[in-house]
Order: sequence, then C-alpha cells, then structure tokens
Amino acid sequence: MGHKKVRVAIAQINTTVGDLDGNAQKILDYVEKARAAGADIVSFPELAVCGYPPEDLLLKHAFIRDNLDALSTLVKKIGDIVAVIGFADKAGREVYNAAAVVYDKKIRKVYHKILLPNYGVFDEKRYFAPGRETPVFVMDGIVFAVNICEDIWHDEGPTRPQAKKGARLIVNINSSPYHAGKIKLRQRIVRRQAVGNKVFVSYTNLVGGQDELVFDGQSMILDNRGRRVALAKAFEEDLLVEDLDIPAQIRAKAKFFRDAVVIPKEIRYEEKPPLSKREPYCLKPLDEVYRALILGLKDYISKNGFERVIIGLSGGIDSSLTATIAVDALGRDAVCGVFMPSVYTSRESKEDVQKLAGNLGIRLETIPIHEEFKNYLQNLKAYFKGYPEDRTEENIQARIRGNILMALSNKFGHLVLNTGNKSEVSCGYCTIYGDMVGGFGVLKDVTKTLVYELARFRNLRGEVIPRKIIEKEPSPELKAGQKDSDDLPPFEVLDPILKAYVEENKSFEEIVVKGYDKEVVKRVITLVDKNEYKRRQAAPGIKITPKAFGRDRRMPIANRYKD
Repeated sequence: MGHKKVRVAIAQINTTVGDLDGNAQKILDYVEKARAAGADIVSFPELAVCGYPPEDLLLKHAFIRDNLDALSTLVKKIGDIVAVIGFADKAGREVYNAAAVVYDKKIRKVYHKILLPNYGVFDEKRYFAPGRETPVFVMDGIVFAVNICEDIWHDEGPTRPQAKKGARLIVNINSSPYHAGKIKLRQRIVRRQAVGNKVFVSYTNLVGGQDELVFDGQSMILDNRGRRVALAKAFEEDLLVEDLDIPAQIRAKAKFFRDAVVIPKEIRYEEKPPLSKREPYCLKPLDEVYRALILGLKDYISKNGFERVIIGLSGGIDSSLTATIAVDALGRDAVCGVFMPSVYTSRESKEDVQKLAGNLGIRLETIPIHEEFKNYLQNLKAYFKGYPEDRTEENIQARIRGNILMALSNKFGHLVLNTGNKSEVSCGYCTIYGDMVGGFGVLKDVTKTLVYELARFRNLRGEVIPRKIIEKEPSPELKAGQKDSDDLPPFEVLDPILKAYVEENKSFEEIVVKGYDKEVVKRVITLVDKNEYKRRQAAPGIKITPKAFGRDRRMPIANRYKD
C-alpha cells in the first residue's frame, strides 16, 4: 500500500430542466475544461443531463428516452478522463436516479441511487426505484466509488460498504437545494462520513435557480480526516480542481479488485499543469440570503424566457427591496416601476418612490387610481346601501392596482413581480387578486424583520433604498391613518411566533411556554390556519428557509383541526 496523487475536478454547473441538448453541451464544455486542467476525474451534479428536479417529466416515457439519447451522444465525445454524470436511467419498467461513470467513449458502469428522499421538497419515491448495488472502481491503483446525494447523508447508506470494499475516494453528486445556513449542515454530514469511513469525499453540488428552489453550489472536497481542502464558489458556476494524495492499492491482484470495475487509465501526475491557488471565503448570513434571492430571480426570469419585469412601487419597504433585488439580478433596463397613488397615498410615499427609482436608475410610470376607485364605489353604491365602509373598499383599491399591473404585463409581455413577504402571506395580510398578483414572489419566504435587515445590508454598498422608507412605520395606505400594526402584532413579536408554528411545527402550548402572550399566539395561529386558501393561489417564490410555503408545507384548505 502506497500513496498516489489523483487530480479531482468538480464541475459545478447551472442546468435547466428539460434542456437536454443545452445541458449535454455544458457538460461537454466542462469535461474539456477539466481535461485541460489535467484532471483524472470530473463529476457533475445529480440528474445533470435532464436538469433537477424534473418532477412529473419523469412520468413521460419520451422524456426518459430523450435524456438517455442525450447521454449516449455525450458519452461518445468523452475521451481520456473519467466523467461521473447524473441522468435518469431506465431498466425494464423501473426508472432510476443514476450516475454514469464514463471513460474513453464508454459507460463503464451505472450507479443507481439507493436512498430516495421523500420529505420537504423531495418526492423521489414517486418517480424512482431504489438501487441495490454498491460498486467500486479501480484506476491505476486508486479505488473510488460513486454515490448520489441522500446516499451520503445516512450512516446506513452505501458509503460504508463501498469503503469496506476498498474505496478511498467517494465521488458524491448532488442537487442539494439552498436554505440559510445549509452549507454548515452539509459540511457536518460529509465530515462525519469522511472520518467514519476514512475516505476522501468529493461533494459535487448543483448551482442555479429552478422554480422556487435555489441551488447554491459550494461544492467541496474533504480529506480522510474530515478537513475541508477545497470549496467551490457560492451561487455561481465553477470548476473546482484539487490534487489528492490518496492511499493506493498497488497490488493489482488484491482481493477487493475482483469485484471492482477497472478503468484502464494511467495517472501521470508529473505531466499535469500547475494549479492556481484559491482564496478561502466565508459568506456572512445576510450576504448569503441576498445572493440566493438574486440568483433565484435571475434564473426564473431567464429560464422562463422573460426579458423584463414590472413592480408595483408603493413607497414601502417590501416593494423597494424587491425592486433593488431585481436591478441587482437583471440590470436597471429590465426593471419598470409603477406607482399607483390613491386618495389615501401620502406625499411622503410619492417622494420616496421617486427617490428610489432615481437611485436605482429604473423607469417609473405613475398611474393614479382615484377615478377608477370612485367609479367602482359609484357602481356598487346601490348594492352596498346600508352597509358601513370596511375592508371591502380597501381591497377594491388593491385589486384595481393588480388589474393595472396585469394589463401592462399582458400588453408588453413583462413579468409582474409580487412584493409580499412571508409574515404577511402567513397571516393573510394581503389581498387576493390585488397585491397578491404576480408571476413570481421574490420575498415570499422572507419575513418582515429579515426584509429590513436585507435592506440595511444592501445599503452598506451605497444607499439605494431611501432611509425614510426603512425608518417609517409600514402602512398599506388603503384608508386614512392606517398602519400595519392596526391588524398585526409587532413584527419582532410576530415573526418568532410564525417561525415556531410554520417552520418548526410547534404547538400552541410549546409557543406560549416560550413567554409569548396566549391571546397573541392564538390570534396568529388562527390567522395562519384560516388563510391557507390564499396561499394556495399565491405566486411561486424563492425558498430561503428550511420550510417554505408551497413545496415544503402542504396543509389542507378544508381543515377543522384546531390547535
């Protein structure tokens, strides 16, 4: 037993679901980049050929066939480098989440994912059958194994038997979605497997936005003592290349070689080009979340074929932050703000909107709704006779604005961005078909307190969101003297209760015991429960917490259970 240096590359790429030709070309491009860097092995994310997550496309026979054809064409173009490529495989009637180990224009072996996650955003048991084999590969004395995502998260997964068969390098490919702080959890899991099994781990992750999900990349390589030796960039494509000094089995007739798949490649380390040094980095929590929102929005727009977005600007903090993120993601020329004042809109709001638009350099259209509101009230006067004014009249204004935004969207083909935050969506403090309109919700999973933190964080790079917007008390301005606090508890009280109830599944008693007022907790829980029907009709939005509405939290609308 000796040691041998092997050069490992991780191709952290941004794929698009269903773009089989585009994904295959990108894989080939990165194979060539890795080969030029002298890599012996290059790995790609989970289901890289078809994109992740393909969801019910996997139920289409033609989709599986076409993804296999794309892989077959790709394989013929891969020469003297080992490539580990994620794809959807089929054997008989079963479909598998698979990784092809390719060398010299041939698939040497296909690995089928064994542990299929079926929680949170994952529904893999709906589509895939579990694999059963735990193969290992030998390349010039280096014994390595391949597994996929969830396989490495559990001690009972395939890493242990693969290590027992002699594998000293585990190439694990992933499409692990982002939530705040997820990188720390991943590192903890991978470190445990590296140390427990005495293996090096090459952990490949996807990067990019796909519908509500964001994949942050941050692929990594850990040595057999659990030390992180390399980390790929966050929220952008990257090729991570590292030399690993791995224990090598020199005796070709060793017992565990009998079951190994032999890769007939000779490693010639002395002929490899030198590697450039990478500077270590560590993202601050707010920077991490802000980058996730930028990438999630940018990819949603580009992958769905839009070029511009429209945002209803009110002079409030939510629409101001949404517009700022949109400019950072798409550029100022792709963003149009629409200010729609009513009789209740303050002079300060008008000034704030104008200053924000000027700071961002975006086009601003002003479309007053005074006359439309007056006409609505006149047309409904006979029907509302004898009833006092209430929330009905407030919501009419929100729906007029929603109609205007959607008319502009229809006419010009631009996407309307919804500006609601998680705190308001949780409590139903929003008007269905009014301020809930839009094709995508940038702040859907961002609480109000975090909205303020992100606004202040963004202003550290130069004030774009006027200080007055951040400092003034929030108000929907749908009636005279209105404030958010008229209808909701203070956000510094509301948000922790929402986190406990929505994200942590805490009961009424468990929340109250933390010191919160019983009546406030009861009121918040009631608001959350009775507004499920609104959330079911809300625009999709970027997931940044462990439990987001939509993909993660699925509650019945008709529901008589009360906590």
